[in-house]
Amino acid sequence: MCNAVMTRWVARACLVPWVAWTLLVCLLAALGASIAAPDFDKMQALALQRYGPRAAETVADWHRMINESRDLPDMEKLNRVNIFFNRRVLFEDDIVVWQQEDYWATPLEFMGRGAGDCEDFTIAKYLTLQTLGIGNDRLRLIYVRAQTGATRSIAHMVLGFYPQATGEPLILDNLINSVRPASMRGDLSPVFSFNGAGLWVGGATTSSADPTTRLSRWRDVLERMRQEGLSP
Repeated sequence: MCNAVMTRWVARACLVPWVAWTLLVCLLAALGASIAAPDFDKMQALALQRYGPRAAETVADWHRMINESRDLPDMEKLNRVNIFFNRRVLFEDDIVVWQQEDYWATPLEFMGRGAGDCEDFTIAKYLTLQTLGIGNDRLRLIYVRAQTGATRSIAHMVLGFYPQATGEPLILDNLINSVRPASMRGDLSPVFSFNGAGLWVGGATTSSADPTTRLSRWRDVLERMRQEGLSP
């Protein structure tokens, strides 16, 4: 892989404005915490109560998939998690699902509604892989610009899995079912990424996805997850 591609995806650490530093420290610390074992019984009961039998069945199938995947190699875990959500949940804009411009759903809300946008897919995959024992240091939630035509690109989010800390990531994306190396995703240009260890800036120069604004949404989503039985 050429050095230019590596530079885009293994990006430099971001210098965050001091006014946002306290917020970022708290949010990233929450992201970096270990994922406790989910309370699957509570989540399934809430899914049935809030969304009905179909949602409860999806949560039960998610639980089954996790149990069946625990001892598999990492690559197989990635594939199973990526395909599970891509096939089970519809892609839909937040304004349609939640009547809001930008809402970050918990995995239970995401599976319960049976629809969500790219951020919801990425969050659900991220937390599921952590539940399967993949360390936070090997995962990043990555904002990108996705090329959708000759001259048009859109803001998008994917999950990156890093076999080595400074190597090329594998990309989990709701747009395609196959997990591919970043060098095979020429349609994606990374903007910034984050996990519990920090915040990184990629090669793109413009984006509507401001890091501090986006990361602030973790406050609400983390609290809702705790109430639902999924506790970072």
